[in-house]
Amino acid sequence: MPINKIKFRRMELDMTQGDLAKAVGVTRQTIGLIESGKYNPTLSLCINICKSLGKTLDELFWED
Repeated sequence: MPINKIKFRRMELDMTQGDLAKAVGVTRQTIGLIESGKYNPTLSLCINICKSLGKTLDELFWED
């Protein structure tokens, strides 16, 4: 998973892991695990992350 895309987009929006976690209804630790590639989020969580970051699934989760 292209985890850095999530982290970079979050940082572009000046969001902390905690901010994103609150927006999508998970813990900050879950966001940290997703960004480090140690947790595979459900499709529902992926969609919520995309909505919160203003990106599509392809933009955040598709490997180039």
